[in-house]
Amino acid sequence: MGTSTHTLDQKRSVLQRILSSLQSVMVAYSGGVDSGFLAWAAYQELGDSMLAVLADSPSLARSQQRDAIAFAEEHRIPLQVIATGELSNPHYARNDGARCFHCKDELFTVMAQYREQSSYKTIAYGVNVDDQSDYRPGRRAAAEHGVAAPLLEAGLAKSEIRQLARSAGLRIWDKPASPCLSSRIEYGRPVTPEALLAVEQGEEALRAMGFQQFRVRHHGDIVRIEIARDELSLALTSQMAAELTTVFKALGFKYVTLDLEGLRSGSMNEILPIHTLQSREPA
Repeated sequence: MGTSTHTLDQKRSVLQRILSSLQSVMVAYSGGVDSGFLAWAAYQELGDSMLAVLADSPSLARSQQRDAIAFAEEHRIPLQVIATGELSNPHYARNDGARCFHCKDELFTVMAQYREQSSYKTIAYGVNVDDQSDYRPGRRAAAEHGVAAPLLEAGLAKSEIRQLARSAGLRIWDKPASPCLSSRIEYGRPVTPEALLAVEQGEEALRAMGFQQFRVRHHGDIVRIEIARDELSLALTSQMAAELTTVFKALGFKYVTLDLEGLRSGSMNEILPIHTLQSREPA
């Protein structure tokens, strides 16, 4: 978080000008810090000429959905919850390296259909500068649908978005990243409602145990639990090992493992072919 206040103020002003120029906008909203801050900022500039759109999908944890709705209500951000059907798309369900493309393609298609019945002119989403350095096939879907990227256009990185959210008094400023539940399932293993439910229930159990940052990685009979390094020592006890084993075997896993490298974003991408990872999608 080393950005100077002057530079950050300039970027905030640029973002305000971008949002004002849109006149009316639908924001793809998940309740995370990026989309949450974007929805809030759009509402500050456009008022009721903006709408946050939350996808009601099996890959969105119910706890995340409740929190996203609560945040919108706290700030009176106009919100519409819409159902998406990516799970019925065999290209999505087969869970290859393009899964995120099919997810975002479904979301933006449904949002475009909703826009046709309303007065909103633009669809926007919360991609930021840092997202350009990771494998994000969803960016191709955004480009194909002509979706605006105000945070990226304003040159805002993740840490800067957190700073702006904090200065605005938004409680989500330090909210941990929480990608969709499907991202927890190893590539090549079909995404099913049963697998998503096992992941969701496993993560709810970890939260109830007191862990703050973690991922439940689904590898079929094997569950690979990633816990943030500064919390990892809490899991490395015989008592906790027994508790984790009991919880995850009850969810259908035959083998329960703890990843000693700890939590790391995008660890599932480590097994993708190098040519896939080298294909950078447009913003």
